[in-house]
Amino acid sequence: MGRSSDLFNKAKSIIPGGVNSPVRAFKPVGGAPLFISKASGSKIVDADGAEYIDYVGSWGPMIVGHAHPRVLEAIDRAMVNGTSFGAPTEPEIEMAELVVEAVPSVEMVRMVNSGTEATMSAIRVARGYTGKDLIIKFDGCYHGVSDSLLVAAGSGVETLGLPDSPGVPAALAELTMSLPYNNLDVVEQTLEKNRDKVACVILEPVVGNMGVLPPEPGFLQGLRDLCDRHGVVLIFDEVMTGFRWALGGAQELFGVTPDMTTMGKVIGGGLPVGAYGGKKEIMELVAPSGPVYQAGTLSGNPLAMAAGIETLKILKQDGTYDRLEYLSDKLATGLRGVAEKAGIPAAHNRVGSMFSMFFTESGRVHDYTTAKTCDTDRFAKYFMGMLDAGVYLAPSQFEAGFMSLAHTERDIDKTLEAAEHTLKLL
Repeated sequence: MGRSSDLFNKAKSIIPGGVNSPVRAFKPVGGAPLFISKASGSKIVDADGAEYIDYVGSWGPMIVGHAHPRVLEAIDRAMVNGTSFGAPTEPEIEMAELVVEAVPSVEMVRMVNSGTEATMSAIRVARGYTGKDLIIKFDGCYHGVSDSLLVAAGSGVETLGLPDSPGVPAALAELTMSLPYNNLDVVEQTLEKNRDKVACVILEPVVGNMGVLPPEPGFLQGLRDLCDRHGVVLIFDEVMTGFRWALGGAQELFGVTPDMTTMGKVIGGGLPVGAYGGKKEIMELVAPSGPVYQAGTLSGNPLAMAAGIETLKILKQDGTYDRLEYLSDKLATGLRGVAEKAGIPAAHNRVGSMFSMFFTESGRVHDYTTAKTCDTDRFAKYFMGMLDAGVYLAPSQFEAGFMSLAHTERDIDKTLEAAEHTLKLL
């Protein structure tokens, strides 16, 4: 890590904390972050030339693997015609058609540049549609860095031990109510107490920012029923989960259709992108067809559209999700067995190709409170041991791991060997 350390020291003098997104800094696990020079398939290579099996996948987008030849070729074809026009392009229509075809809740979709833009815009539209101001989110769910949503905001804030962010006006924070995830009774009580005041309920249908937390049976359908009863817009934030274990995302997997959906990551094939969509009657409020304003110079960027379209075409191939499920189950089952053999208390959560191993004696992690019981010092030692063995995990106990189509059974075998060796030393 010699060159990475040198680059980090240089970066700290000109970039806040030396990184352009906080959790990259390795602060919770110690040491200097890896600076990555290249990647291919399931592997990344750092500035010193060391290779690692990668389970971060750029925090989710690289579901078909790094530098997939078809994705690179699609970007090349688009790039020779120009990188941005600030005008409509045909690929935007193709992307919209793919999304509408795949995602049950989406009848119309607007492209943006990030997940933060998507969630911020969806909430604005929900407020415009309902004429109400309050929003409900859930403790530990992360929906980007817009002011209204940095309340009990999950992995990044929790990893660094930060309070709700300075710079967020109290008046804005007061419009956001953050409730315990997987607790329908509290949601019902809150909606009853605030009748005709709540515009939307937004959540990660499977949480990825406290580690992986699946919904309890009936939780998502219960939210759907409560939102219908109270005239509240239900928003699924599928920036992380969208296209991850089914083309239709978590709403297809669980059979619950929200009013609106936010997306990102996978639909850009590794390039900056976001999107929000939903019922036609809601989306037609968005300018220029309606009065709710939202705009972006680079929205629908042709390179991002090309990469995203090709990624979705690869995912539509027969057997794609069966393969992801098989590899993910093999890894998660193996890690559970290795931890048990080593006598390390841990909880193991997995939904499709997202997984987490929580170092906790609670036995089960199902909400923010139980996630916070984790032994972060033990995780830091585990992380560093795995890194030394050539396995790159997210540098936080509160982040998810991601499987890709590029991972192989040999990658998984090597990962389990590394875990067995590392856990013996904890």
